Amino acid sequence: MRLFVLTRHGESVLNVERRVNGDPTVDVPLTSRGEEESRRLGEQVAHLPLEACVHTRFPRARATAEIALAERVDVPLLVEPLLDDIKLGELDGSRLEDYRAWKHGHPRSVPFPGGESLDDAARRYAEAFRKLLAAPHRSVLVVSHEIPVRYALNGAAGSDSLDGPAHEISNAVPYLFDEEALERAVAGIERAVNIAT
Repeated sequence: MRLFVLTRHGESVLNVERRVNGDPTVDVPLTSRGEEESRRLGEQVAHLPLEACVHTRFPRARATAEIALAERVDVPLLVEPLLDDIKLGELDGSRLEDYRAWKHGHPRSVPFPGGESLDDAARRYAEAFRKLLAAPHRSVLVVSHEIPVRYALNGAAGSDSLDGPAHEISNAVPYLFDEEALERAVAGIERAVNIAT
């Protein structure tokens, strides 16, 4: 059986400040709690025969992977930009409340000013998951962000909404998908985007 372990990065400084970041060149460090969450993640996956760890270009995702796999030098770390957080453009660094207000005031197909749309990000995540399915690895840890994990969970569940029923995704919690579940996630994400457009 193939296994894909999807997780959000550990708690970051901006999580605590309730601000958003979609620019991977901005170094947003983990908090001490985020580092501890990453260590616990490592304990939870310690006995899985991981063949690779895929992470985004964001330093908080790489730091989570490095801490979680500190004792697993045999697991290569691979960067996957397709799983990067949503490009927020002018809203980068904004308060979470301002981001949510903008998001709820516009259709999913409308890009954030200077950024990308939620639909475009969803298509990118579906492509990333397809790429994971096509790769040779049988067991992979994937460290990304709240939204791609949420979309995968809701897509696999067959929800018409990528924002529910799973919505608040905790930091550094592993969500397990077998190959069939990840294929359902891809199909569900693509279906939800097509319904929205």
